[in-house]
Amino acid sequence: MHVRILGAAAGGGFPQWNSNAAACRRARAGDKHARPRTQASIAVSPDGEHWFLFNASPDLHQQIEATPCLHPRHGLRSSPIAGVVLTGGDVDAIAGLLTLRERHAFTIYATAAIHGILEANPIFNVLARDLVTRQGVALGVAFCLALPNGAPSGLTVELFEVPGKVPLYLEAGTAPPIIESDTTAGAMISDGTRRVFFIPGCARMTEALARRLQHAELVLFDGTLWTDDEMLRAGIGTKTGLRMGHMSVSGPDGTIAAFQAIDVRRKILLHINNSNPILLDDSPERVAVTAEGWEVAFDGMEISL
Repeated sequence: MHVRILGAAAGGGFPQWNSNAAACRRARAGDKHARPRTQASIAVSPDGEHWFLFNASPDLHQQIEATPCLHPRHGLRSSPIAGVVLTGGDVDAIAGLLTLRERHAFTIYATAAIHGILEANPIFNVLARDLVTRQGVALGVAFCLALPNGAPSGLTVELFEVPGKVPLYLEAGTAPPIIESDTTAGAMISDGTRRVFFIPGCARMTEALARRLQHAELVLFDGTLWTDDEMLRAGIGTKTGLRMGHMSVSGPDGTIAAFQAIDVRRKILLHINNSNPILLDDSPERVAVTAEGWEVAFDGMEISL
């Protein structure tokens, strides 16, 4: 199984277009320790020929052009992209679908709630219904990723609940509670032998989630913020990480602490906000996560299992 990190940053990317914070200035200046990153998405392949995207970032066009294995190979128009699996309905997970509108056949796999979001917004009708299949999937039920000819790809996926919240644009009035529903999911990808987990958003670790992750070959996990209040303290936001549906990396209730009792062969942080100092190779926070056995994702990162 082949995994490519197309984008490693949270919404807005790194540097964020309107951020003048020190880290973003370093990234714009070409500082080798502040590597730019686009918004979070991965591509997975069973054979190196056919690829499935997990979430469709607003930066998808840029990500495809930066990833040779996703380039057209045959005829005047073609693509090795066979499908897109959506784990949520946030803008940074679905906006890239519009990039795939030039009459290319593929399948969108998502829960009923996420398909409902696409159905409710007519702009997604640019994805030709005679070519783009919208396949609903149930949480907790494994399904096969299919090749364009309908044959099994050799990969199965199971979407499962993780604590989170509804997309920001669907919030109404008071702060929504952290819930487990089909609007925020994790994905388990398997080739029948190995298990890869893609969880770009998670508000807290639960016993059920910890059991799922036990003995996984690879976990790609929410690394949005270093501390829950970092955006408040920096004066660049009005919400805590938990309010946004993300657990922090550090602290007694954070990701590092939660994984100390979970046996995972390889663990990588992604969906990293531009305010999180782990983006900087020379930061003390990067040293700390590395010492705990974590890697920090970057665009173009390649993983073979």
